[in-house]
Amino acid sequence: MKEEIEESSSVRLLRSTSSSGGGESRWVDGSEVDSESPPWSLGGDQDIREGYGSIRRRLVKKPKRVDSFDVEAMEIAGAHGNHEKDASLWQTLALAFQTLGVVYGDMGTSPLYVFSDVFSKVTITSEVDVLGALSLVMYTIALIPLMKYVFIVLKANDNGEGGTFALYSLICRYAKVNLLPNRQQADEYISSFKLKLPTPELERALNIKDALEHKSLLKTILLLLVLIGTSMVIGDGILTPAISVMSAVSGLQGEIKGFGTGALVITSIIILIALFSIQRFGTSKVGVTFAPALSLWFFSLGSIGLYNLITYDITVVRAFNPAYIYLFFRKNSSSAWSALGGCVLCITGAEAMFADLGHFSVQSIQIAFTGVVFPCLLLAYMGQAAYLSRHPDSANRIFYNSVPESLFWPVFVLATIAAIIASQAMISASFSCIKQSMALGCFPRLKIVHTSRKLMGQIYIPVINWFLMIMCILVVAAFRSTTDIANAYGIAEVGVMIVSTSLVTLVMLLIWQTNLFLALCFPLVFGTVELIYLSAVLSKIMEGGWLPLVFATFFLCIMYTWNYGSVLKYQSEVREKISMDFMLELGSTLGTVRVPGVGLLYNELVQGIPSVFGRFLLELPAIHSTIVFVCIKYVPVPVVPQDERFLFRRVCPKDYHMFRCVARYGYKDVRKDDHNAFEQLLVESLEKFLRKEAQEFALESSLQEPEFDSISMMSRESGPQDGDGIGELRIPLMHDQRLEEEETLSSQESVPALPASVMSVDEDPSLEYELSDLKEATDSGFTYLIGHGDVRAKKSSWFIKKLVINYFYGFLRRNCRGGAATMRVPHTNIMQVGMTYMV
Repeated sequence: MKEEIEESSSVRLLRSTSSSGGGESRWVDGSEVDSESPPWSLGGDQDIREGYGSIRRRLVKKPKRVDSFDVEAMEIAGAHGNHEKDASLWQTLALAFQTLGVVYGDMGTSPLYVFSDVFSKVTITSEVDVLGALSLVMYTIALIPLMKYVFIVLKANDNGEGGTFALYSLICRYAKVNLLPNRQQADEYISSFKLKLPTPELERALNIKDALEHKSLLKTILLLLVLIGTSMVIGDGILTPAISVMSAVSGLQGEIKGFGTGALVITSIIILIALFSIQRFGTSKVGVTFAPALSLWFFSLGSIGLYNLITYDITVVRAFNPAYIYLFFRKNSSSAWSALGGCVLCITGAEAMFADLGHFSVQSIQIAFTGVVFPCLLLAYMGQAAYLSRHPDSANRIFYNSVPESLFWPVFVLATIAAIIASQAMISASFSCIKQSMALGCFPRLKIVHTSRKLMGQIYIPVINWFLMIMCILVVAAFRSTTDIANAYGIAEVGVMIVSTSLVTLVMLLIWQTNLFLALCFPLVFGTVELIYLSAVLSKIMEGGWLPLVFATFFLCIMYTWNYGSVLKYQSEVREKISMDFMLELGSTLGTVRVPGVGLLYNELVQGIPSVFGRFLLELPAIHSTIVFVCIKYVPVPVVPQDERFLFRRVCPKDYHMFRCVARYGYKDVRKDDHNAFEQLLVESLEKFLRKEAQEFALESSLQEPEFDSISMMSRESGPQDGDGIGELRIPLMHDQRLEEEETLSSQESVPALPASVMSVDEDPSLEYELSDLKEATDSGFTYLIGHGDVRAKKSSWFIKKLVINYFYGFLRRNCRGGAATMRVPHTNIMQVGMTYMV
């Protein structure tokens, strides 16, 4: 097999070889050459190095390569604005109304328990206690949700997606910090990637990028930070239903005689069981009631608060003066510090504004918070403070005591509904976090049920659902008090906020390239406030604060162990992949008998032939006539458009009939478990690929000789025009062809025009033979070839590594869901061989 490889200005340029048996393969030093280079192998270096090596670069220019399952995949960049919110004013207002039912349920139920928890630490003896606590609550809401999230953090979204993993994926696109080394340059051509590298002028951003990419310790720290934040969110999914439902039901204690703590616990557990039991039906059917119910709830909060403010003590508006915060701390000292743990509960759910961004828009969330949520919450807390100034002994049941007697039962029903909705939002957020963790290789594979055919974000994970339910029941039964649960709740909330502050600061420095002073002001201001709150809630470790730390540690160990084992397994596969020299020695028969059929070999490699393929050659008496290596890969984008999903290319010479398919998914994408549709798409796309490939090589071979003839003729007749003898070569030899391709980039069928002397693709005998062979293989059926891998630590490894890999990671692998190939495939169509990976 003849190889023609040109290198210029550190850019590797590949030429096609002759049309003999190995003509369609690309090999360098016996290894497979991955087709990751842009369609024109010049890239961004052309502008920097204009004139350098121009002859060699132009001689190796080639037509657009076909690397996509859909042959037009790379020609529609920018056509898939997945989260572009060019909505009208009315559409934005409609979205803002919907956010009330999804985003703000948790924050909206906080008036149920904030002052009850604050004044369980501080006894009301003067108006300074009331005004100081109110001022703390008001400025906490203004500083964290309003200033931090609404005006800053919401802008750090990943193509419209928010949350901890969205920030991590955004950073992964700008710096190669993912510990799993399966990134391809072709991924950067996905329309939703939108990669804009730091400009050379900003040396600081480049230095940060270089440090992140080359220091494994920083990569590990960044991953641990993300996993900690995610673990805290899952912990919220346990604590939010517990504290919200118990706080709502606690209103019956003062209204129904004999309704004591035992009845409160039993009633709360019944509601929690019912809540988790209906999760499998999804929220799409009842979701339409969320926004109206929460709108009515916020209206009642504002109205009752305004009524109490006017009726009891309107002078509590003096709390807008932050001096009362100082007076509050001076009067109560350590008790005031302890009360901070209760104040932080007023911003529970603030992270949901960012985490649920993918379902709405930045403008809608901003409008809803500034126009409805913020003023209603302020009125609610001021009304409670006004009531407390006249009835300081009612602090333990302040919310329901401040409600007018005639409105108790309607407000109680509304509070219970709001608590259930708030719980539902956090349960759904936990499901989403688990799914994103699985997509980025940080959580064992679990069964995911999609509860809506229209909204891909509505999912249900049975194992996680029942785990959360059991934990919620245990928390309610063990603590039996909202005060103790609140101590645990604060740590989880503040932990997530600190992680978000750290990641957004990194986004500012690396991606936004903000002025250094402004970028450092963000963590200095908000980080300092959050650390102060963290110090206050950590003082409650022995009073229930240990609970979220236990939950976070549990999930952190699971996620990091899975990621650690997966990375080691991938590295082992890369080391043990089959050499190309060995494949060439086997010949097109692969050392066995080729029988009609399509073999889909699932593996994790994006380049090279996996070692498990050698096991199949040894174990099976025959191998399929067509082999496709299928790699399911998740890229750090929310959604990959369907027509950009697949990279499809040839492996080995043409007569081997072997191909690679890299199926790329975003962390929000839904994978449909329909193997028949996948098989049909594969065959159709493979046929398109073969036809387009034939056109490419026909065009390239027809232009190869005229290129050299025209160079010689121009050199003889025109002579040098700029003194260096190469002036006439500054116009690309295929300039007209490239212009024609650029004009048809947005068309659905952009096929390069062939010269009249080039043989028609339909008349190409090699193509017809390959298509007929593919049809025969398809008619014979598909077989899924799966390697059942066992990962073991080497005998020379440290004891801790052996313990983690052989037992913990091995336990997770044995009990997680099957690999990517188990898409409702009949067992008769699956072949498995055992593999042991020594890591």
